[in-house]
Amino acid sequence: MRNFILAAIIAFFGFSEIGAAQAERLPAPKEKPILTVSGNISVTNQGDTAVFDRAMLEAVGTISFETGTPWYPETVKFEGVPLAKLMQYLGAKGEHIVVTALNDYSSDIPFTDITKYNVILATKQNGQYMSVRDKGPIFIVYPFDSDPELKHQTYYGRSVWQVSRITVK
Repeated sequence: MRNFILAAIIAFFGFSEIGAAQAERLPAPKEKPILTVSGNISVTNQGDTAVFDRAMLEAVGTISFETGTPWYPETVKFEGVPLAKLMQYLGAKGEHIVVTALNDYSSDIPFTDITKYNVILATKQNGQYMSVRDKGPIFIVYPFDSDPELKHQTYYGRSVWQVSRITVK
């Protein structure tokens, strides 16, 4: 009887650990991937990276805001996942991220920006998904109108469009 109880306890805790490990894995994308996150993250689904299709990314949770930008003549409503929320979701730890576009343009964004400002990974502009022709499928957007400090070339340069990869460092 003792052996049975001991085996049951080992099986229970063994399966609990497996369940915890599975909680650290994302499901595989069902559609075409639009974002790959690598580096110092603890939640992955393809080796040491996290690969997202649009539905997976939006499932993290989206917000929207309106802001003026240097790229559009009028105020635009952007919708997307807060970068801070995605980093938390992935268990990211680091001092900055490197955001890379489809054309290999990249920019460093300090974690302080991610936490201080409500920076988003915008997938929609004025209610419509953004195409590659119009800065999509993902565009890093700061709420420029929320703080005069953001209306500066430093932050405009960090606003990468056609985002395809993020590396946490």
